[in-house]
Amino acid sequence: MSINSKTNFFLKNLLRGILWLIVIVAVYLLARKFNIIDEEWMAQNLSPAAVYTLFVGSEVVFGIIPPEWFMFWSIKVGLFDSYFLDVAFLAVLSYIAGVLGYFIGANLLNINKYTFLQNKVGKYRPMLEKYGGFLIIVAAMTPLPFSAIAMLVGSADYKFKNYLLFSLFRFVRFGMYGYVVLQANTIT
Repeated sequence: MSINSKTNFFLKNLLRGILWLIVIVAVYLLARKFNIIDEEWMAQNLSPAAVYTLFVGSEVVFGIIPPEWFMFWSIKVGLFDSYFLDVAFLAVLSYIAGVLGYFIGANLLNINKYTFLQNKVGKYRPMLEKYGGFLIIVAAMTPLPFSAIAMLVGSADYKFKNYLLFSLFRFVRFGMYGYVVLQANTIT
C-alpha cells in the first residue's frame, strides 16, 4: 500500500467531512436567522442526561445524528460551565461508544442471525483489508461511520490495544469541529 493511496483516501474523506461541516453550520446559521431554533426552549426542556443518552445511542448506531448538532446544543445548554469541557465530554462518550461498537462487532457480527449488522458493516471490509488500522484513524476524523468501522474491526479480531490507540484521533476531530462550531455560533 503506497503512502499516496492512504493520503488520497484520507484527504478525500477529510474533504467530505469539511463539506458536511459547512452544510451543518449553514443550516444552523439559517435556522438561527429565521428563529427556527428556540434556544430557551432547548434549555428548559432538553435535560443534559436525555441529550447525552441520545448522543451515545446515535454514536453506537452508525452516527445517525451528526455530533456537531450536539456541539451546538452544548454551547447554550451543556452539562458543564465550559463549552470546551462539554465538547471533551462528547468526545469521551463518542470514544466509549466506539469501544462498545468494537465489542458489538467482536461478539455479534460473527453470529449469523445478525445479518442486518453484517450487511451494514460488511461493505467496509474491503477498506479494512486495503488500509488496515489507518481506516480507524480516517473513520475517527471524518464522516466515515466510526461505529460501523469499530464493529468491523471488532469482528475482524483486530487487536483491541491498537484499536484504542488509533481511535484516540476521535478527540482530534471533536477538538477541530468543536472550535468551528463555536466560531459559527459567534456569527450573528
